[in-house]
Amino acid sequence: MASDRQGRRAPGRAGWLALAVVLALVVPLLIGGREALTALTGFPPAWLAAMLAMVGLGWNLNAARLRLLLAGRAGRLGQRRALGLVMATEFATCATPGGSGGPPTLLALLARHGLRPARASAVFTIDQCCDLVFFLAALLVVAPISLAGAMAWPSPGLLGGAIAGLALLLSGLALGIRRLPALLRRRRGGRRGRRLARRLLHFRQALLATLALPRPTLALVMACCAGHWLLRYSLLYLALAGLGAEVDWAWTFVVQMLAMAAGQLSLLPGGAGAAELGTGMLLVPLVGQATAGAAIAVWRLTTYHWYLLAGAPVFLALLGARRAPGRS
Repeated sequence: MASDRQGRRAPGRAGWLALAVVLALVVPLLIGGREALTALTGFPPAWLAAMLAMVGLGWNLNAARLRLLLAGRAGRLGQRRALGLVMATEFATCATPGGSGGPPTLLALLARHGLRPARASAVFTIDQCCDLVFFLAALLVVAPISLAGAMAWPSPGLLGGAIAGLALLLSGLALGIRRLPALLRRRRGGRRGRRLARRLLHFRQALLATLALPRPTLALVMACCAGHWLLRYSLLYLALAGLGAEVDWAWTFVVQMLAMAAGQLSLLPGGAGAAELGTGMLLVPLVGQATAGAAIAVWRLTTYHWYLLAGAPVFLALLGARRAPGRS
């Protein structure tokens, strides 16, 4: 019965992914029309190659970040193996609604390297918190620049809401981790409750152990995090520049951040449809429909379709592999 249910779910998941891939291709062309296709034919191939190389560099920075956070607790995890883990996780994130497949994929792959669930979850949590810290710091720096630039930002309230939301989320996580033992002491439950409490406490201990890494190591982790996101969030700027549009980098950074946040609220993998429409609404008044549609198509090719194309074989190879823990 379980295998039958899994068999029925698999075609459904494939259907949602196929729909997402189609929407990510079609929506930019609907925004730009035939003129967008004409603009795409003039996009410099060298620029596209450079953008894909930037994606690869970003993956390598994330692989280095993962190795620093693991600090040898997953055996001899080499850079190439860590890169495979990152690419497989990114594929699962892009192939599932809301990126829900990313965390289980990373935890399953780390478990094959002998990492216990509590430690793997702690590493993933710290990794995500680094992202949140970067985005909060970036918004505090970039938002005033984009608001003071020559291009008027259509809705300043969105920036304030994003900053407040990130600050509240980080504060809530920090407070929850700090107060977790007290909260668990107040909660009374049976065997399952005690088992859950032990798991949460083990997770908290692993989290604090990861945060206790040497400060230079944590600084390198944040540097890798910042480098990855600066590379990725420069791709829309390069897509527009390759089409001859003159825009501010800070402006495109904010556009991507808000558009991807809106995409996470959609039910389709990779935020397909919502991310393109959100970006188009902000770009069309500035650069016109044709350039906006063509730029979004190039941008999504490098930040979505390429993640699926390059990550799929790595995902299948790693999940099907039966290597001993610690091999690189």
